[in-house]
Amino acid sequence: MRAVAQRVRASSVTVGDAVVGRIEHGLLAYVGAQREDSADDLAYIANKLVNLRIFEDDRGKMSLSVLEAGGGVLLVPQFTLFGDVRRGRRPSFDDAELPERARELFDQLVAEVTRFGAIVATGRFREEMLVEARVAGPVTILLDSRKVF
Repeated sequence: MRAVAQRVRASSVTVGDAVVGRIEHGLLAYVGAQREDSADDLAYIANKLVNLRIFEDDRGKMSLSVLEAGGGVLLVPQFTLFGDVRRGRRPSFDDAELPERARELFDQLVAEVTRFGAIVATGRFREEMLVEARVAGPVTILLDSRKVF
């Protein structure tokens, strides 16, 4: 499982004309499932997301998690995180999990992040989404449960 996490001052997801997910201060995370991801992969990503120390304390040092900073988490499903362009210009998505299983994993991730006590909003699975974000810093962290990077 992969995630691209960004510290944001505000972020929202719109599908059609409706805002389907919105947070103020917090973490925007694009999340993709890889074939053969397990409960361990999901737990790794959930734990990292809620415990990343990328929010500033009162001294301006990045030492707080999203939970400690009182922020929300906006989770956005994005299979294109497994797009492979090493052999050409058109991405191959062979490593991305099949949609049905990916949806299950995404829903489980939402439940797990919520169990940690985070305020969670989401995008919509298999929908065309418009994601808006006021990225703070900018701070962007790449996560991979298989520790590819």
